[in-house]
Amino acid sequence: MSERARVLVADDEPSIRFVLRETLESAGHEVVDVGDGDAALAALAGGEFQIAFFDIRMPGPDGLELLDRLKAMGSNVAVVIITAQTTFENTVEAMKRGALDYLAKPFSTDEVLPLVDKALRSRALENEVRELRREVSGLTQPGERLVGSSPAMLEVFKTIGRVARGDVTVLITGESGTGKELVARAIHGAGGRAAEPFVAVNAAAIPRELLESELFGHERGAFTGAVEARVGRFREASGGTLFLDEIGDMPVDVQAKLLRVLQSREVTSVGGRHPVAVDVRVVAATHRDLEQAVADGSFREDLLYRLRVVPIHMPPLRDRPEDIPILVDHFLHRYEAELAERPLILAPETLERLVDHDWPGNVRELENAIKRALVLAGSEVLSPEDFAFLTPRVAEENGPGGLESTVVEEARAALDEDEPAVYRKILPRVERALLETVLAQTKGNQIKAAALLGINRNTLRKKISDLDIDVPGRP
Repeated sequence: MSERARVLVADDEPSIRFVLRETLESAGHEVVDVGDGDAALAALAGGEFQIAFFDIRMPGPDGLELLDRLKAMGSNVAVVIITAQTTFENTVEAMKRGALDYLAKPFSTDEVLPLVDKALRSRALENEVRELRREVSGLTQPGERLVGSSPAMLEVFKTIGRVARGDVTVLITGESGTGKELVARAIHGAGGRAAEPFVAVNAAAIPRELLESELFGHERGAFTGAVEARVGRFREASGGTLFLDEIGDMPVDVQAKLLRVLQSREVTSVGGRHPVAVDVRVVAATHRDLEQAVADGSFREDLLYRLRVVPIHMPPLRDRPEDIPILVDHFLHRYEAELAERPLILAPETLERLVDHDWPGNVRELENAIKRALVLAGSEVLSPEDFAFLTPRVAEENGPGGLESTVVEEARAALDEDEPAVYRKILPRVERALLETVLAQTKGNQIKAAALLGINRNTLRKKISDLDIDVPGRP
């Protein structure tokens, strides 16, 4: 890299210091080398370094102690731990504590310069993340903001910055609980419409009979119960942003009318005769695979193209575990005064447990877990026992008697007996159990059941008929 780094080398072996100095200075970097931990602390106090090479065993504070002190001070010096092969297991501990990497003795000079390049890239990335987070923070509601420093979140921040000032339609995808509405609010807040309304509509939470009126408005007397006219959410969001959440659950006939509105920029209310022009930026979101929905016939392909001018994907929390400590700290500071009425400390082993959990409910589940632990905490320290309610998802799904293992056993048994049409034999049994459970939960309300299942109501009706399912409350 062309950037010149200032490097600190701390090792009690003169030969190691000599090799590192020669290698680094030949590449144009400035090097300060010392023979023990105390001298390293003095050097760190006397000037700024981009990267430090610390021996894991040396007089005074050793490499791991120096690493801990730098992290406690909030320093962004990248640390490489130098270790002998016989103490290789210590590198695992070093990485846990936040070391950039390790250098195992004996090492080749070819291994050294890539580590400096890695440190400089890491610092540049961290600076970019901080800058983007400053831009994005404050654009959402008080106490709510996008949190993260992982590469995946950095890409989200970048895209928000690029699209905010434009007026293109954005489609946000990702599992439930990943923060899709926060992205929509950030786009609105960073754009030229920030002073105008931000209106959110959840297509899955509104019955199909009311959704068209909710979006486009209705005239007085347009249908039974329409005692007065309503402008609808499109016109309520005039000049601002309309956020269409769970767009994948929108009925196909309403999709057709939405497509016309996006094409013409005009809204015709239910019972109305004349279209009204609307100036609205549309941001949509879904946790569904819309490509598959198009293939299934439950989502219009032309509407997908209209919505997905710029796509933003929110990664699930299990794919960015490095963000979990940051999120935990954010939620602790946000809720501890309100729910615990005192500052609490998170034990290191507790944080390990939270990082290891797969969080099927994503950031929303983590937030609720922190709130629950704060309310029920019995001491000043949050221990792993305070999160005992978190159960491993894999064990639930794949353990003995779990759904996946049951299906595997049934399939193998059928194959062993050379039974034909294994798929058609097993799938109805799985679907029947699922549909009966959801219908029982909703007391036979098929609108709610379809929303919970994430399928179209007509699809649910057909499956009920095909599988001859008894719907609770229906003769």
